[in-house]
Amino acid sequence: MIVLGILVSIAAIGTMCWLMFNLAVFALPFFIGLNAGIWTYGTGAGWLGAILVGLAAAGLTLAVAQGLLMLIRPIWARLLIALAFVAPAGMAGFYATLDIVKHMMPSETWQVIFSVIGAATVGLTAFLRVAGMTATGAVNDSLAHT
Repeated sequence: MIVLGILVSIAAIGTMCWLMFNLAVFALPFFIGLNAGIWTYGTGAGWLGAILVGLAAAGLTLAVAQGLLMLIRPIWARLLIALAFVAPAGMAGFYATLDIVKHMMPSETWQVIFSVIGAATVGLTAFLRVAGMTATGAVNDSLAHT
């Protein structure tokens, strides 16, 4: 029974890490949608209005960012847009890793070291996925000009 508990715990941690890597790109739209929903709820729109405004704000953020990545030519501007997605993903990776390693090691120094490594890994993953969105737009754009 103890072995089964350990295996289920490892599977749960693996699933959470997989979700974190897959959803890291959406950290910025999530934060913007969450803040818009909280603001809307605070103005008296109710929970349904807050959910609708939050979803609309998150979707609009993602759509505008993907549109900008496809339309803007200078690489430095694309890099700034990508960094806008990478920064919240890195922070989410840092805190998610910190929560995991707090249960595994008592040393706060090593917790922070592993959390920084986790933040860098999640940030790099988010950057590569955003760059993949850019490359897809660039490939489609170059095909349209031929």
